[in-house]
Amino acid sequence: MGTAQIPEQYVLEDDGTIPNSRLPLLVYADALPEDAGAVERLFTGNGWSGCWRNGVFSYHHYHTTSHEVLGCYRGSASVLFGGPNGVMLEVRAGSAVIIPAGVGHKRIDSSAGFAVVGAYPSGMSYDTCYGDSAERPAADKRIARVPVPDTDPVQGAGGPLCTIWKRTAG
Repeated sequence: MGTAQIPEQYVLEDDGTIPNSRLPLLVYADALPEDAGAVERLFTGNGWSGCWRNGVFSYHHYHTTSHEVLGCYRGSASVLFGGPNGVMLEVRAGSAVIIPAGVGHKRIDSSAGFAVVGAYPSGMSYDTCYGDSAERPAADKRIARVPVPDTDPVQGAGGPLCTIWKRTAG
């Protein structure tokens, strides 16, 4: 488990159905403990709350009112980010994925027992959209109002999210 790593970055373009974001999806490998309680404490200690435990939905969806972090503490899954033409990533125990508001995600396959902790910055609440044409342009307007968080859920204040996203949004 690394403490000061730079996450991988993926910029996912609007595909006409899933809005995605100009903010990059951030992926930390081997950054988390493989214990749900410890992941929850890390996220809440870094200002990300509303923690839940589960998996990732097996259909395309995105959030317009909040960013989201997924911290995998058990198993692995192939997750498609960005809609049908997005990027397929392997999410495995110890990894964290920070998903900007508007970025689609869908579990394609997973190992038995795959589980994540999810959380949101500063207690923000989330909604769920599915890529229906009727959701836009209202979804785009909500996404544009979601602020860049003050802290990185994995590395805290001054973590890579803070500099990468502020530079991108800026």
